[in-house]
Amino acid sequence: MKFISTRGRAPSLSFSDTVLAGLASDGGLYVPESLPSFSVDEIRAMSGLDYRELAFRIIQPFVGGELTDEELRGIIQRAYRNFRHSAVAPLVQTGSNEWILELFQGPTLAFKDFALQFLGQLFDHLLKKRGERVVVMGATSGDTGSAAIEGCRHCENIDIFILHPHNRVSEVQRRQMTTVLSDNVFNIALEGNFDDCQNMVKASFADQSFLPDGRRLVAVNSINWARIMAQIVYYFYAAVSLGAPDRTVNFSVPTGNFGDIFAGYLAREMGLPIDQLVIATNANDILHRCISDNDHTPRELVHSLSPSMDIMVSSNFERLLFDLYGRDGTAVAELLADRSAPMHLSEAALDRARQVFSSWTVDDQRTVAVIREVYESCGYLLDPHTAIGVEAARKVRRSPAEPMVCLSTAHPAKFPDAVARALPTKQIPLPAHMDDLFQREERMKVLPNELGRVHDFMATALGAG
Repeated sequence: MKFISTRGRAPSLSFSDTVLAGLASDGGLYVPESLPSFSVDEIRAMSGLDYRELAFRIIQPFVGGELTDEELRGIIQRAYRNFRHSAVAPLVQTGSNEWILELFQGPTLAFKDFALQFLGQLFDHLLKKRGERVVVMGATSGDTGSAAIEGCRHCENIDIFILHPHNRVSEVQRRQMTTVLSDNVFNIALEGNFDDCQNMVKASFADQSFLPDGRRLVAVNSINWARIMAQIVYYFYAAVSLGAPDRTVNFSVPTGNFGDIFAGYLAREMGLPIDQLVIATNANDILHRCISDNDHTPRELVHSLSPSMDIMVSSNFERLLFDLYGRDGTAVAELLADRSAPMHLSEAALDRARQVFSSWTVDDQRTVAVIREVYESCGYLLDPHTAIGVEAARKVRRSPAEPMVCLSTAHPAKFPDAVARALPTKQIPLPAHMDDLFQREERMKVLPNELGRVHDFMATALGAG
């Protein structure tokens, strides 16, 4: 299988080269030249498969023979061996035809583990085969960083640098990153917001002259196709568990960078019976405004109780735009020429989006109220991001007769401040493997929002290594 850029001016790449490239040379994002599809009978045959075997069946068509079946199965087995629940992605019912898909059962308590445990194993396999050592550079609004570090910390052929916005992630999120003291792990606290971190990563990929000879950057952010690919799996897993393909199953997804919900869109394009995908946002509601009012105008970023969604430039929205505009890379490049400017979709593109996507925005006050209401009604504790997904689903749900699955993107213990506002007396212990997190030594470098200073730090660290 070949992969092409959303901007149409970069060469097509193989699966392996796409994974190791991350961002395309023309600034676009890689997508498959064509998607595999599954028939009704093939989806029905997925019923009862465990998560790892289902992952193999979904991912195998994308690798194009570049991994043997044995190699791919091994990567998948290693990726999910440290998940705490035997189902890997269990479903919990919280209302009439309303379900929570628990995506926080991995080692860092967030949905990013599904993609990044897989990506770390994939990186290690490909780099060993090529005899190459690379530099992973990524930006995080909270959860990507710790999951990427956990996925890469034991990789012999990787040095990893993660940028997070200084004082704008929860303490648990920060400590999950900064208490990993491996020699190949470097945490940078950038004096800015997540968009500043993400822009710095993109600028670094565009000009890698600061790196030592023989080294290059690879991406762990959701610009990396392999992350999206791995996330498609749990949509199939949840839907089949609830009766697909003989039953339509819909999803509500708390999202900031659009990668998680784009995986759901791809699952639908691959044959999964999904009628509605709900884009759930916090006060940083650019995606909701785009879908509801065709207003994709950047505004000042708001610091919220759901920090992983404090994003104004949603990188993966570009992948959807590529489809909405008939896979016309030139049209996408023109549309995104200035990401700081207002953007309006064509009526045809907006109509296509609205056939699949609905959206809603939820402020902090309502987020806290939903955490309290759901806990009081059924005893289930939501993190603030998942609460936003539940509220959005309840507001815009089209068919109560069809199951609505709300993706639970993080464990509530990662956001004790939000939970405390809703339930002041509720104690949320961290899982046993993290119960000493607040006693662990931290290591990070606080740097100004200056590209040169970040590059100097990275070059020095790599030179010392």
